[in-house]
Amino acid sequence: MLVCLCKCVYSCVGMKKIIAVNTRFLLKDKMEGIGYFTHETMRYIVTANTDYTFYFLFDRPYSKEFIYSNNVKPVVLFPPARHPFLFIWWFEWSVCNWMNSNRPDLFISPDGFGVLRSNVPQLLVMHDIAYEHYPTHNKFLQQKYYEFFMPRFAAKAKRIATVSQHSKNDLIQYYSVPEEKIDVVYSAVKEDFYPVNDKEKELTQNKYAQGFPYFVYTGSVNPRKNLQNMLKAYDLFRKKTGEPFRFVIAGAKGWKTSQIIDIWKQMEFKNEVLFTGRLPLDELRKVVGSAFALLYVSLYEGFGVPPLEAMACKVPAIISSTSSMPEICGEAALQANPESPEEISRQMLNLYVNPDLRGQLIEKGSEQFKKYSWQKTAQLLWNSCIKALELS
Repeated sequence: MLVCLCKCVYSCVGMKKIIAVNTRFLLKDKMEGIGYFTHETMRYIVTANTDYTFYFLFDRPYSKEFIYSNNVKPVVLFPPARHPFLFIWWFEWSVCNWMNSNRPDLFISPDGFGVLRSNVPQLLVMHDIAYEHYPTHNKFLQQKYYEFFMPRFAAKAKRIATVSQHSKNDLIQYYSVPEEKIDVVYSAVKEDFYPVNDKEKELTQNKYAQGFPYFVYTGSVNPRKNLQNMLKAYDLFRKKTGEPFRFVIAGAKGWKTSQIIDIWKQMEFKNEVLFTGRLPLDELRKVVGSAFALLYVSLYEGFGVPPLEAMACKVPAIISSTSSMPEICGEAALQANPESPEEISRQMLNLYVNPDLRGQLIEKGSEQFKKYSWQKTAQLLWNSCIKALELS
């Protein structure tokens, strides 16, 4: 179906055939949110649109697994861009010079960063503007980069794609982007997430939780993810119930984690909290699928994939009542005020004392996550590309 739709849309565009894509987050065995978004959408798009040539712009040596078809041409541009000064160098000089020399018909940037010094039409995927809501949660130079460049990128772009209506509203409110310039394309769950079997569950609980039931959080460890309040909530839950539940935190250590570590050190049940670090996808599926429930009460999300991953594994989720998360999860998850450890703890207790509620959430979640798919997201993103091309 995707191929037919894309071919149909292509005929309206004429002879525009060259698209450049910022693929700097396609990192073998190290992909996170934006990397997965790039991977899942672009592999659909390039294989469905063989009349186009796609130049994938990398900032370091690439893995051949990301060259999805013969119409993909990899280009490595120096330097590796992982710092604000290097962002400027890579986008405003390396990418800019390449685009001005090769004149692609469109530049797609899945991380929302654009090129101010080029007149090549640009489609930016701006997942969220959390840095506007929580400016102290980022490193100083990174925050200054966001504050200076992101509004300018939004103004420069031909079109903007984003992953929720909430994020679209943010872009309109904060950057005065015209509503008709923004397309909501959503995100989706990796195919790697599906329910565990009884043997996997037993082995995983023994490996990570001494055989006890556990709550799980997945994602980066940084202030915006609100682990500080989830840790407090876990301590309250343990004190109220006396039950030996564990708390497994599965994700790489991010930035500004001192407050999180300080709160962990002060916990009564700190020895029953496990930080696993980054896990391979298959192991992460087992850890999520073997949990009693997922805690994902983040301060802010543009979309929030982990609750849907839990739903795909038939595990209930407790989410934040703010930002995009109620929009994405609907009635298939329990909600709590992320600023209130007491409220988060009450929802944990609610799941514990009410098995019927837990079963209902699992049933609803099994349908909710299916509303999103990478094929749908890729088609919506391609539709946005076509609009950008038609405006060029």
